[in-house]
Amino acid sequence: MAQDIKILDEEEYVGEIKGGLRPTMRLTVMGIVHKHAKRMVVSVACQSEEEREGDVGLQVTVSFGEKAVVRNARLEGKWGPLEKALSYFPFTAGEPFKMEILCEHQQFRILVDGQPLCGFTHRLNNLASLNALRITGDLQLTKVA
Repeated sequence: MAQDIKILDEEEYVGEIKGGLRPTMRLTVMGIVHKHAKRMVVSVACQSEEEREGDVGLQVTVSFGEKAVVRNARLEGKWGPLEKALSYFPFTAGEPFKMEILCEHQQFRILVDGQPLCGFTHRLNNLASLNALRITGDLQLTKVA
């Protein structure tokens, strides 16, 4: 007997950050994690013609299998050192979440469901050049602001 296996499409979203990122701004991503999620990626990047090689001020990769939230940045085509330290893993398969990325003067602060998760010191000096929010992965977006 054949089983019906639903293959979930990967969500893909690109939104403009009008005027670029600046301190005191808050980016909010709300969604529901797929039941059999593998990963999701949230990037704050420079929108450019050669999209794949533009600077990325912050990339947050959530790996459900490893229960990891990895942060990194790409400057002039080169990725820097990964940051992985976490006090807890806030995401649950099949459950809704609210991720907030607060842009402060020295760092990004990441909150999930209102609880501080981690920080990420700015590696890119020109924050205003970060004008795109990209979200991909095993989730259903419900709100992006």
